[in-house]
Amino acid sequence: MSEQSPAEARPNPRKVREGRITSTGMDKTVVVSVIERVRHPRYAKTVQRTKKLYAHSEATDLKVGDRVRVQETRPLSKLKRWRVIDVLERAR
Repeated sequence: MSEQSPAEARPNPRKVREGRITSTGMDKTVVVSVIERVRHPRYAKTVQRTKKLYAHSEATDLKVGDRVRVQETRPLSKLKRWRVIDVLERAR
C-alpha cells in the first residue's frame, strides 16, 4: 500500500470560515458571526446571509469585534462545532 499525505487521505477537508466575534460572555467559547454573500436564485441580486457559529477558544484575550478564522471540528458541546485557529485583526 502506498503512503498518502494527510491532505490526500481526507477527501473532504475541514471547513474554514472568517468572521467577527459578537459575544465573549461564555467560558472558553466565543460567538462568531460569519457573513456569506450569495446570489438570489430568481432576482440575481447579491444577498448577505449571517450565520452565528459557536467556537471553542482556549485564549481568553479575544474581544468583541475581533476578526478571527474558525475551523470545523468534532462536536464539543450541544452547539459548539468550530474552533478558533487564529486572530486576523484585533478590534480597535
